[in-house]
Amino acid sequence: MARQDALQGSLPLLVLKLLARRGPLHGYGLATQIETMSDDLLRVEEGSLYPALHRLEEDGLIKARWSTTETGRRARMYEITTAGRKQLESDEMRWKAITSAVGKVLKQA
Repeated sequence: MARQDALQGSLPLLVLKLLARRGPLHGYGLATQIETMSDDLLRVEEGSLYPALHRLEEDGLIKARWSTTETGRRARMYEITTAGRKQLESDEMRWKAITSAVGKVLKQA
């Protein structure tokens, strides 16, 4: 399986989870955290990440602000909102139920 295929459909959940646990991050930080934490199994391409961030922001699940990074560069920092935390809880429960069901089928097949 291609590394990018494994990420299909789960990117918003991963972004919300990282922002909830780690606090505000910029896009590059989110991408590298996902790649690092997945032992490089999941690769986040800019063409997928930034549209997902914009959708999450439009839906009120995250908010963004311009900031200066430790290296002096300007970057948009993303932060989870209260609505995003509620959505994360719901999405995480659904994800766990789905992966459990898939595991059962794989075990029995």
